[in-house]
Amino acid sequence: MRTRNARHAAVVGALCAGLSAALTACGGGSEDPDAGTNGVGKLTAPAIQDKARAAARGADAVHLSGSVVSQGRTYRLDMRLKKDGGTGRVSSAGADSFELLRVGDDLFLKAPAGFWAKGASAAPSPTAKGGAAAAAGKLDDKYVKVPADDPSYQQLKGFTDKNVLLDGLLGLHGTLTRGEHGSVGGVRTIRVSGAKGGGGTVDVSLVGTPYPLRVQRAGGGGQLELDDWGKDFALAVPAKAQTVDYGKQLQLPRTPPTG
Repeated sequence: MRTRNARHAAVVGALCAGLSAALTACGGGSEDPDAGTNGVGKLTAPAIQDKARAAARGADAVHLSGSVVSQGRTYRLDMRLKKDGGTGRVSSAGADSFELLRVGDDLFLKAPAGFWAKGASAAPSPTAKGGAAAAAGKLDDKYVKVPADDPSYQQLKGFTDKNVLLDGLLGLHGTLTRGEHGSVGGVRTIRVSGAKGGGGTVDVSLVGTPYPLRVQRAGGGGQLELDDWGKDFALAVPAKAQTVDYGKQLQLPRTPPTG
């Protein structure tokens, strides 16, 4: 009997030793979700949000992609942003997409002819031979420089302004609460929610710098993921042969808000 009990004890002891890395004790303890992390998961929800915002503002660059829902319509964003400009694409189902490029204060928009045609008289010399369709064709797949005094300048610039865009996305509404631990793209995260999720959620990295990795906008307003933090990319004003003068105030199809 003693031999049997001794063997049983040895098996139990070996099992406990094998699980000791994952359990705090053999008697039913739980894994520490913050073990080996940057410690942000142990902070209060407001403190986590502050850390994430500071990390986002301090980063030299970021890649942002995902969906934004506005007035019942879903838009897809795929933007690379840094402190002195940005570039990327905005698109939506059943509509022409457009590209944005900003280098310093110089802002350019590139879109197919169909995009410009939907802007009513959104083409230079609409009374020229061939009408608006022909005029819109002149803008097809060309970079159009957006004048700084044009009403659409600030709206479009918002998509390429790293701090403006991220401040709007990371602003949760309502009382903040710390949520579940999880992962985004294989990176361990902690979630912060506003108004129990109704005010939006942000998943913050628990590895290294506490960057925000996923944002779910309030009220079902879409979800975006953020990666390539600090990864630089080239920005340059397009060659003259790639640009065309719009010639008048831009009239654009409806675009989603940046906040």
